[in-house]
Amino acid sequence: MTWFITLLTSLFLVPPPVGGVADYQLGGAYEPDDVVQIVTRDRTDPPAEGVYNVCYVNAFQTQPGELDWWESEHPDLLLREDGDLVIDEGWPDEVILDISTADRRTEAAEIVGDWFAQCADDGYQAVEPDNLDAYTRSRGLLDADDAVAFAELLVEQAHLHGLAIGQKNSAELLDRPMGFDFAVTEECEVYSECGDYAEAYGRRVIEIEYTDNGREAYAKACADRDERGSILLRDRDVVPADDPAYVYEWC
Repeated sequence: MTWFITLLTSLFLVPPPVGGVADYQLGGAYEPDDVVQIVTRDRTDPPAEGVYNVCYVNAFQTQPGELDWWESEHPDLLLREDGDLVIDEGWPDEVILDISTADRRTEAAEIVGDWFAQCADDGYQAVEPDNLDAYTRSRGLLDADDAVAFAELLVEQAHLHGLAIGQKNSAELLDRPMGFDFAVTEECEVYSECGDYAEAYGRRVIEIEYTDNGREAYAKACADRDERGSILLRDRDVVPADDPAYVYEWC
C-alpha cells in the first residue's frame, strides 16, 4: 500500500520551474532578488515568500552541531572503524551515517523522513538531501549500492510528504535511476559533468559554480544557456547578502 500512496502523491508533485532563476542560501537566509524564482535554504531556516523553495537536508552525514544528539539517540547509525567515528575529512564536524544494512537504512530514512515532513509543514516544495557521495569517503565501509538503496528510501519519504526531491551531485550514479525529480550540481562545469546531468534530467538541473574556481566555468555555462537549466555563481561559503564576501550572479 505504501508504494501506491507514494505513486499517487508523486502525481501531484511540483518540481522546480525549468530554467528558473535560482539562489543558493545555505550560509544564511536573506531576501532574494525580485527576479529569483527558486530559493534553497537549510532546513532550519523558514522558506522564502513568493518563490519555489528547496529545503536542504544533510541526509548522509551528521549536520554540524548535531553529533551529540546522534550519539545519544542513534549511536548505531554512526559509521565506525575499529570503534572510531568515520569523519568526512573535508568537513571535520560531520560524521558519515552507517547505512550498510537494510535495517540501518530504514531507521535512518525514518529520521530523515521526519525532517522532510517538517520541511513540508514549513512550506517547502522540495528537498535536497546532501552527501549522496559520502560512501566515497567511508574508508571502504560503504559502497555505491548502499548509497543507492538509501537514496531510494529517501525518495519514497519525500514523495510520501508531497515533496519533489533532487539528486545532489554524484555524477557517477547518474546511470542508476533512483527516482529523483531534478538535480542539483555543484561545479559540474569544472568537472565536465554538466552534459551528464542534462542527459539524465534534461533542463531540470540547478547548477552552482563557485568564485574560488574563477569565472571561466561560470562564463562557459552561461554561453551554453539554452542547453542547461538554472545556472548561478556563488561565493564558496554561500554567505548572506550583507556579508562582504557575498557574491551572487545568475544567467
